[in-house]
Amino acid sequence: MTEPSKVIHVRNVGHEISENDLLQLFQPFGVITKLVMLRAKNQALLQMQDIPSAVNALQFYANVQPSIRGRNVYVQFSSHQELTTMDQNSQGRGDEPNRILLVTIHHMLYPITVEVLSQVFSPHGFVEKIVTFQKSAGFQALIQYQSRQSAVTARSSLQGRNIYDGCCQLDIQFSNLDELQVNYNNERSRDFTNPSLPTEQKGGPSQTGYGDAGSMYVQASGARAVALPQMANAAAITAAFGGGLPPGISGTNDRCTILVSNLNPDRIDEDKLFNLFSIYGNIVRIKLLRNKPDHALIQMGDGFQAEFAVHFLKGAMLFGKHLEVNFSKHANITQGADTHEYMNSNLNRFNRNAAKNYRYCCSPTKMIHLSTLPQDVTEQEIVNLLEEHGTIVNSKLFEMNGKKQALVQFETEEQATEALVCKHATSLSGSIIRISFSQLQTI
Repeated sequence: MTEPSKVIHVRNVGHEISENDLLQLFQPFGVITKLVMLRAKNQALLQMQDIPSAVNALQFYANVQPSIRGRNVYVQFSSHQELTTMDQNSQGRGDEPNRILLVTIHHMLYPITVEVLSQVFSPHGFVEKIVTFQKSAGFQALIQYQSRQSAVTARSSLQGRNIYDGCCQLDIQFSNLDELQVNYNNERSRDFTNPSLPTEQKGGPSQTGYGDAGSMYVQASGARAVALPQMANAAAITAAFGGGLPPGISGTNDRCTILVSNLNPDRIDEDKLFNLFSIYGNIVRIKLLRNKPDHALIQMGDGFQAEFAVHFLKGAMLFGKHLEVNFSKHANITQGADTHEYMNSNLNRFNRNAAKNYRYCCSPTKMIHLSTLPQDVTEQEIVNLLEEHGTIVNSKLFEMNGKKQALVQFETEEQATEALVCKHATSLSGSIIRISFSQLQTI
């Protein structure tokens, strides 16, 4: 295999495959900074933000054949370490600073209006005008700042970011326009310096000259959008799995409460169950059944998360027992003195980065991933913390985006599960550490 690179080479890209299709295939693994379609060769080059993101994508697709619109595509590291060319839109001039930004929004699952764009871009300076339009490249917007420096700051801060968690990715260039002309103030265009403009001319398009004005994006009813919020569950799932679902997951279950049995009553408690089941969704509350000490009820955030937990944890080994994990006949767990509440816990993993967390869901593995570690932590400290739970075969401490992380491989899945259950959300040198299963086979 070619030396790892943040640039991925994709082959067998048929004419029916769009840029958006490729973005959906790779967005679950990290931010995509550049994409070049080589139509004449049925190929594409796609650049991730960093090498680990590209490595994760290729490791995943080494085991799962990537397919788009019924066509198998083939991926490998590119011989390029960096893409220096980019398809330039006629209204974009790339890197020459200008106070007007041309914004293309990829993987748009939610409608984007002027209000949404204003909330996203205004923190970086006074936005004078916004115009949105639909072109062959997708949904685009022109955003005019009062100063060029504000535009430079906004582009630097927002390039590659998602407006919603897992979708609506911003691709930002400097425009070659000098001044935006805005005729109407509505959800598609706005002149913040002239609030007296009419909302629309009856029977005509609200904006001309910037895009295909006759095919404006129509706002879907019921979708509420604010800048950078937690996405709705369905959109996060779509972003995580490229529109499909993992094998064995129906996505149609509406039962939120799980019955777990064959627990080891001498070693289990509510917090340990929380640590394990929170990998698959947010936890509302947990109740250990006092009349059946090896049984517990766990209420998940929704039916999809409950289905994930049942699917991935059925039969898992914990404290010498094979867990029985099934849907409960109870719709929810009634609050009481014997229930533990977790609904408002900041340890729930799916309050942020839901799409990313869904993507990491899997059955217990021998490898665990540790994050939010102290910056001065040593590999030996991590081994010392975990070795009581089993035989550590290998370990690796590394840094990503300036933050210390680690991989630890145990001899068995049960040992790794015990380490996760006992040590997730514990303190190490003042840092509350986070532990997940890793799908990597080796370090």
